[in-house]
Amino acid sequence: MKESTHSVVNIERRDKVLWITINRPELRNAINDDVIAGISGGLSAASQSPDVRAVVLTGAGERAFCAGADLSPRSGIFDFDFSTPRTGYADLLRQAAELDIPTVARVNGACMAGGMGLLSMCDMAVASSNARFGLPEVKVGMFPMQVASVMQALVPRRRFVEMCITGEPLTAQEALDIDLVNYVVEPDALDEKVDWLLSRITDKSPTAIRRGKHALRAIADMTFAQSIAYTEAQIGSLRLTEDAKEGLASFVEKRPPVWRGK
Repeated sequence: MKESTHSVVNIERRDKVLWITINRPELRNAINDDVIAGISGGLSAASQSPDVRAVVLTGAGERAFCAGADLSPRSGIFDFDFSTPRTGYADLLRQAAELDIPTVARVNGACMAGGMGLLSMCDMAVASSNARFGLPEVKVGMFPMQVASVMQALVPRRRFVEMCITGEPLTAQEALDIDLVNYVVEPDALDEKVDWLLSRITDKSPTAIRRGKHALRAIADMTFAQSIAYTEAQIGSLRLTEDAKEGLASFVEKRPPVWRGK
C-alpha cells in the first residue's frame, strides 16, 4: 500500500518496512534538491512510526541506484547559499546517521558520486551483480567531500583514497571484497535477498536495535576505556526494558517473543 508520493521520491509502506524509492530513472535517479527533500521526508516518516522496523532505500528502474548529483545546468545542485554553514545533502547524511531504525540499501544498478553517500549512510546493503560503484568527481573537477565523511570508515583506507583520486569504478564483486556491501546477487534474485535480510531484522527486538544503534554511534570515537565504561552502564539499563523482559521470558518458556518496542 502506497503511503505517499513525492514528485521524484516514492514512499511506500510494506508491512513493517518503509521503502524509499528515488523515482528519476530517466536521469539514472540523479540527486537534486527535491530528491534530498523526498528521502529526508521518508526517514522522518519512519522515525515517527513506532511500528516501522526497517527502511529500504533504492532507485527506480534497473539502470541505477543513484548516479550522483544532477549535473544539468538547471539543477542548481551546487548553488550553495554560503551565508549558511550547512547543505541539504549533508543534513540528509546527518539525519540518516541519527536514525535508530535499521536501513538497507537495495543497489539495483549504478551507484556513483553522491549515490555512494546514500549507500554509505545505510546500515547494510544488498547489490545486484551488475551494479557499479565509483567516486568519479575528480573527472569533473570536484571531489567527494561530503561522501568521505560517511564512507571513509567503511572501506580500507588505501582503497578509499584510490577511489577518490582516480575516480575509477568498482564492480559489485570488488565492492563486496572491501565490505562496501553485505551481499551481491544476480539481478533477478535481488528482491528475494533484500526480503531475506529484512526478515532477519524485523523479527528482532526493536528496542534492542534502537538502543544498540544509539550505543554504536556513541562509542565510535571513544577510547576502549571510555567505550567499556559506557557499554557496561548501557547493558544494565537495557535489561530494564519490556522487550528484554519479554525476550528472556520467551526463551525460558520456549515460545516466540512478542515484541512491543518498549
